[in-house]
Amino acid sequence: MSAQSITPELRQWVAEQLAAGCAPEALAARMCQAGWDASVAAQAVAAAPQAAPGAAANAPQPGAMPGPDLTESPLLIDGGDRQVEVLLRLDHPRIVLLGSLLSPDECAGLIAAAAPRMERSRTVQTQTGGEEVNHDRTSDGMFFQRGETELVRRIEARIARLLRWPVDNGEGLQVLHYRPGAEYKPHYDYFDPDQAGTPTLLARGGQRVATLIMYLNNPAKGGGTTFPDAGLQVAPRQGNAVFFGYARPHPDTRTLHGGAPVIEGEKWIATKWLREREFN
Repeated sequence: MSAQSITPELRQWVAEQLAAGCAPEALAARMCQAGWDASVAAQAVAAAPQAAPGAAANAPQPGAMPGPDLTESPLLIDGGDRQVEVLLRLDHPRIVLLGSLLSPDECAGLIAAAAPRMERSRTVQTQTGGEEVNHDRTSDGMFFQRGETELVRRIEARIARLLRWPVDNGEGLQVLHYRPGAEYKPHYDYFDPDQAGTPTLLARGGQRVATLIMYLNNPAKGGGTTFPDAGLQVAPRQGNAVFFGYARPHPDTRTLHGGAPVIEGEKWIATKWLREREFN
Protein backbone atom coordinates (compact mmCIF):
# COMPACT_ATOMS: atom_id res chain seq x y z
CA MET A 1 0.00 0.00 0.00
CA SER A 2 2.93 2.34 0.62
CA ALA A 3 3.56 2.54 -3.14
CA GLN A 4 0.15 4.05 -3.80
CA SER A 5 0.19 7.67 -4.90
CA ILE A 6 -2.31 10.36 -5.83
CA THR A 7 -1.97 10.57 -9.61
CA PRO A 8 -3.65 13.14 -11.90
CA GLU A 9 -5.95 10.35 -13.08
CA LEU A 10 -6.98 9.57 -9.52
CA ARG A 11 -7.60 13.26 -8.80
CA GLN A 12 -9.82 13.51 -11.87
CA TRP A 13 -11.79 10.40 -10.92
CA VAL A 14 -12.32 11.63 -7.33
CA ALA A 15 -13.51 15.00 -8.62
CA GLU A 16 -15.96 13.29 -10.98
CA GLN A 17 -17.41 11.16 -8.16
CA LEU A 18 -17.90 14.20 -5.94
CA ALA A 19 -19.49 16.13 -8.82
CA ALA A 20 -21.84 13.20 -9.39
CA GLY A 21 -23.15 13.59 -5.84
CA CYS A 22 -21.07 11.04 -3.91
CA ALA A 23 -20.48 12.12 -0.29
CA PRO A 24 -16.76 12.53 0.60
CA GLU A 25 -16.94 10.03 3.48
CA ALA A 26 -18.71 7.44 1.32
CA LEU A 27 -16.18 7.95 -1.48
CA ALA A 28 -13.21 7.40 0.85
CA ALA A 29 -14.86 4.24 2.19
CA ARG A 30 -15.41 2.94 -1.34
CA MET A 31 -11.76 3.53 -2.19
CA CYS A 32 -10.69 1.55 0.86
CA GLN A 33 -12.98 -1.31 -0.14
CA ALA A 34 -11.32 -1.29 -3.57
CA GLY A 35 -7.87 -1.68 -1.99
CA TRP A 36 -6.68 1.89 -1.45
CA ASP A 37 -4.82 2.76 1.73
CA ALA A 38 -7.07 4.74 4.09
CA SER A 39 -4.65 7.66 4.37
CA VAL A 40 -4.22 7.89 0.58
CA ALA A 41 -7.99 7.78 0.09
CA ALA A 42 -8.55 10.49 2.70
CA GLN A 43 -5.87 12.73 1.17
CA ALA A 44 -7.23 12.27 -2.36
CA VAL A 45 -10.76 13.18 -1.30
CA ALA A 46 -9.61 16.13 0.83
CA ALA A 47 -7.47 17.50 -2.01
CA ALA A 48 -10.23 17.37 -4.61
CA PRO A 49 -11.85 20.68 -5.56
CA GLN A 50 -15.17 21.03 -3.80
CA ALA A 51 -18.19 22.15 -5.80
CA ALA A 52 -19.84 25.39 -4.84
CA PRO A 53 -23.17 25.13 -3.03
CA GLY A 54 -25.83 24.00 -5.47
CA ALA A 55 -23.29 23.09 -8.14
CA ALA A 56 -23.68 19.32 -7.86
CA ALA A 57 -26.11 19.11 -10.75
CA ASN A 58 -26.01 15.32 -10.72
CA ALA A 59 -27.27 15.04 -7.14
CA PRO A 60 -30.92 14.00 -7.36
CA GLN A 61 -33.53 16.39 -6.06
CA PRO A 62 -36.79 15.21 -4.49
CA GLY A 63 -38.92 13.63 -7.19
CA ALA A 64 -36.02 13.58 -9.69
CA MET A 65 -35.39 10.62 -11.97
CA PRO A 66 -32.19 9.51 -13.71
CA GLY A 67 -31.80 10.19 -17.41
CA PRO A 68 -29.88 12.32 -19.91
CA ASP A 69 -30.82 15.98 -20.33
CA LEU A 70 -32.69 16.11 -23.64
CA THR A 71 -34.53 19.40 -23.11
CA GLU A 72 -32.79 21.06 -26.09
CA SER A 73 -32.78 17.93 -28.31
CA PRO A 74 -28.98 17.59 -28.38
CA LEU A 75 -27.19 15.38 -30.88
CA LEU A 76 -24.31 14.90 -28.42
CA ILE A 77 -24.15 14.72 -24.63
CA ASP A 78 -21.02 15.46 -22.62
CA GLY A 79 -19.93 12.36 -20.70
CA GLY A 80 -17.01 14.16 -19.10
CA ASP A 81 -14.30 12.23 -20.94
CA ARG A 82 -16.34 11.32 -24.01
CA GLN A 83 -19.04 12.75 -26.26
CA VAL A 84 -22.02 10.41 -26.50
CA GLU A 85 -24.54 10.47 -29.35
CA VAL A 86 -28.31 10.61 -28.98
CA LEU A 87 -29.64 8.26 -31.66
CA LEU A 88 -33.27 7.79 -30.64
CA ARG A 89 -35.70 8.78 -27.92
CA LEU A 90 -39.18 7.73 -26.89
CA ASP A 91 -41.22 9.44 -24.22
CA HIS A 92 -43.53 6.57 -23.27
CA PRO A 93 -41.92 4.23 -22.57
CA ARG A 94 -39.00 6.44 -21.55
CA ILE A 95 -36.22 5.08 -23.78
CA VAL A 96 -33.04 6.71 -25.10
CA LEU A 97 -30.62 5.02 -27.49
CA LEU A 98 -27.06 6.29 -26.94
CA GLY A 99 -24.27 5.94 -29.49
CA SER A 100 -20.57 5.40 -28.71
CA LEU A 101 -21.00 5.36 -24.95
CA LEU A 102 -18.06 2.94 -24.74
CA SER A 103 -14.95 2.72 -26.91
CA PRO A 104 -13.96 -0.60 -28.56
CA ASP A 105 -11.02 -0.89 -26.13
CA GLU A 106 -13.34 -0.39 -23.15
CA CYS A 107 -15.71 -3.05 -24.47
CA ALA A 108 -12.84 -5.49 -24.96
CA GLY A 109 -11.47 -4.65 -21.51
CA LEU A 110 -14.76 -5.44 -19.79
CA ILE A 111 -15.09 -8.74 -21.64
CA ALA A 112 -11.51 -9.76 -20.81
CA ALA A 113 -11.93 -8.92 -17.13
CA ALA A 114 -15.31 -10.63 -16.85
CA ALA A 115 -14.69 -13.81 -18.89
CA PRO A 116 -12.80 -15.80 -16.20
CA ARG A 117 -15.55 -15.09 -13.65
CA MET A 118 -18.64 -16.07 -15.66
CA GLU A 119 -21.23 -18.51 -14.31
CA ARG A 120 -24.86 -19.34 -15.05
CA SER A 121 -26.93 -16.16 -14.74
CA ARG A 122 -29.38 -15.85 -11.88
CA THR A 123 -32.39 -13.60 -11.42
CA VAL A 124 -33.84 -11.95 -8.33
CA GLN A 125 -36.19 -14.20 -6.38
CA THR A 126 -38.81 -11.66 -5.31
CA GLN A 127 -40.64 -14.14 -3.09
CA THR A 128 -37.62 -14.42 -0.78
CA GLY A 129 -35.30 -11.53 -1.69
CA GLY A 130 -32.63 -13.99 -2.84
CA GLU A 131 -31.52 -15.27 -6.26
CA GLU A 132 -32.40 -18.24 -8.45
CA VAL A 133 -31.57 -19.85 -11.78
CA ASN A 134 -34.38 -18.86 -14.13
CA HIS A 135 -35.15 -20.85 -17.28
CA ASP A 136 -36.25 -17.60 -18.95
CA ARG A 137 -32.65 -16.36 -18.77
CA THR A 138 -30.16 -18.60 -20.57
CA SER A 139 -26.95 -16.60 -20.28
CA ASP A 140 -23.77 -16.56 -18.19
CA GLY A 141 -22.91 -13.56 -16.07
CA MET A 142 -20.90 -11.90 -13.30
CA PHE A 143 -20.92 -8.69 -11.26
CA PHE A 144 -18.14 -6.18 -10.73
CA GLN A 145 -18.10 -4.47 -7.38
CA ARG A 146 -18.76 -0.75 -7.72
CA GLY A 147 -15.40 0.94 -8.37
CA GLU A 148 -13.60 -2.40 -8.53
CA THR A 149 -11.14 -1.46 -11.30
CA GLU A 150 -9.94 1.70 -12.99
CA LEU A 151 -11.96 0.80 -16.10
CA VAL A 152 -15.12 0.20 -14.06
CA ARG A 153 -14.62 3.47 -12.16
CA ARG A 154 -14.19 5.40 -15.42
CA ILE A 155 -17.36 3.94 -16.93
CA GLU A 156 -19.37 4.47 -13.74
CA ALA A 157 -18.33 8.13 -13.60
CA ARG A 158 -19.34 8.60 -17.23
CA ILE A 159 -22.73 6.99 -16.61
CA ALA A 160 -23.30 9.15 -13.52
CA ARG A 161 -22.62 12.30 -15.50
CA LEU A 162 -24.73 11.29 -18.50
CA LEU A 163 -27.72 10.12 -16.47
CA ARG A 164 -27.37 12.75 -13.73
CA TRP A 165 -27.49 10.15 -10.98
CA PRO A 166 -24.89 9.49 -8.25
CA VAL A 167 -22.48 6.61 -8.67
CA ASP A 168 -23.46 5.36 -5.21
CA ASN A 169 -27.08 4.95 -6.34
CA GLY A 170 -26.07 2.29 -8.86
CA GLU A 171 -25.73 -1.44 -8.45
CA GLY A 172 -22.47 -3.07 -9.47
CA LEU A 173 -21.89 -3.42 -13.20
CA GLN A 174 -23.12 -6.78 -14.50
CA VAL A 175 -21.59 -8.41 -17.60
CA LEU A 176 -23.62 -11.06 -19.46
CA HIS A 177 -22.63 -13.50 -22.20
CA TYR A 178 -25.21 -15.02 -24.57
CA ARG A 179 -24.24 -17.92 -26.84
CA PRO A 180 -26.25 -19.02 -29.91
CA GLY A 181 -29.82 -19.74 -28.85
CA ALA A 182 -29.49 -17.95 -25.52
CA GLU A 183 -32.09 -15.34 -24.63
CA TYR A 184 -33.85 -13.49 -21.80
CA LYS A 185 -37.61 -13.54 -22.16
CA PRO A 186 -39.56 -10.28 -21.62
CA HIS A 187 -39.60 -9.07 -18.03
CA TYR A 188 -39.56 -5.95 -15.85
CA ASP A 189 -36.47 -4.80 -13.96
CA TYR A 190 -38.26 -3.19 -11.01
CA PHE A 191 -39.11 -5.24 -7.93
CA ASP A 192 -42.74 -6.34 -7.73
CA PRO A 193 -44.30 -4.57 -4.71
CA ASP A 194 -46.68 -7.50 -4.17
CA GLN A 195 -43.93 -10.09 -3.63
CA ALA A 196 -42.94 -11.10 -0.10
CA GLY A 197 -39.20 -10.68 -0.69
CA THR A 198 -39.38 -7.16 -2.09
CA PRO A 199 -38.91 -5.35 1.28
CA THR A 200 -35.58 -7.18 1.68
CA LEU A 201 -34.49 -6.04 -1.79
CA LEU A 202 -35.62 -2.45 -1.20
CA ALA A 203 -33.63 -2.24 2.05
CA ARG A 204 -30.39 -2.14 0.05
CA GLY A 205 -31.14 1.11 -1.80
CA GLY A 206 -34.80 1.45 -2.56
CA GLN A 207 -36.59 0.56 -5.77
CA ARG A 208 -34.86 0.25 -9.13
CA VAL A 209 -35.77 3.28 -11.23
CA ALA A 210 -33.77 2.88 -14.45
CA THR A 211 -31.68 0.48 -16.52
CA LEU A 212 -28.74 1.02 -18.87
CA ILE A 213 -27.76 -1.83 -21.21
CA MET A 214 -24.39 -1.44 -22.94
CA TYR A 215 -23.44 -3.58 -25.94
CA LEU A 216 -19.87 -4.92 -25.85
CA ASN A 217 -19.70 -6.70 -29.22
CA ASN A 218 -21.56 -7.19 -32.51
CA PRO A 219 -23.43 -10.50 -32.78
CA ALA A 220 -23.69 -11.70 -36.37
CA LYS A 221 -27.45 -12.24 -36.12
CA GLY A 222 -30.08 -11.80 -33.41
CA GLY A 223 -29.65 -10.71 -29.82
CA GLY A 224 -31.54 -7.42 -29.99
CA THR A 225 -33.18 -5.81 -26.96
CA THR A 226 -36.95 -5.94 -27.43
CA PHE A 227 -39.64 -3.66 -25.98
CA PRO A 228 -42.91 -5.46 -26.80
CA ASP A 229 -45.19 -2.66 -25.55
CA ALA A 230 -43.43 -0.16 -27.82
CA GLY A 231 -42.98 -2.42 -30.85
CA LEU A 232 -39.26 -1.59 -30.67
CA GLN A 233 -36.13 -3.71 -31.04
CA VAL A 234 -32.68 -2.20 -30.42
CA ALA A 235 -29.84 -3.75 -32.42
CA PRO A 236 -26.85 -4.77 -30.25
CA ARG A 237 -24.11 -2.62 -31.79
CA GLN A 238 -20.76 -2.47 -29.98
CA GLY A 239 -20.29 0.67 -27.86
CA ASN A 240 -23.94 1.73 -28.01
CA ALA A 241 -26.33 1.60 -25.06
CA VAL A 242 -30.04 1.76 -24.41
CA PHE A 243 -31.39 3.58 -21.36
CA PHE A 244 -34.92 3.22 -20.02
CA GLY A 245 -36.51 4.58 -16.86
CA TYR A 246 -39.56 3.62 -14.83
CA ALA A 247 -40.94 6.18 -12.41
CA ARG A 248 -42.91 3.57 -10.51
CA PRO A 249 -43.00 -0.24 -10.33
CA HIS A 250 -46.00 -0.78 -12.57
CA PRO A 251 -46.65 -2.21 -16.05
CA ASP A 252 -48.02 1.15 -17.20
CA THR A 253 -44.39 2.29 -17.51
CA ARG A 254 -44.35 0.05 -20.61
CA THR A 255 -40.81 -1.07 -19.79
CA LEU A 256 -41.41 -4.75 -20.47
CA HIS A 257 -38.25 -5.81 -22.30
CA GLY A 258 -36.23 -8.87 -23.22
CA GLY A 259 -33.12 -10.13 -24.95
CA ALA A 260 -34.01 -11.79 -28.26
CA PRO A 261 -32.30 -15.12 -28.98
CA VAL A 262 -28.83 -14.98 -30.48
CA ILE A 263 -29.06 -16.62 -33.88
CA GLU A 264 -25.43 -16.53 -34.97
CA GLY A 265 -22.28 -15.56 -33.09
CA GLU A 266 -22.39 -14.46 -29.46
CA LYS A 267 -23.52 -11.42 -27.50
CA TRP A 268 -21.78 -9.62 -24.62
CA ILE A 269 -23.52 -6.83 -22.72
CA ALA A 270 -22.98 -4.84 -19.53
CA THR A 271 -25.98 -3.75 -17.46
CA LYS A 272 -26.23 -1.00 -14.85
CA TRP A 273 -29.32 -0.77 -12.64
CA LEU A 274 -29.99 2.51 -10.84
CA ARG A 275 -31.68 2.71 -7.45
CA GLU A 276 -33.62 5.45 -5.64
CA ARG A 277 -30.97 5.79 -2.94
CA GLU A 278 -27.43 4.69 -2.18
CA PHE A 279 -27.05 0.99 -2.93
CA ASN A 280 -25.15 -1.14 -0.42
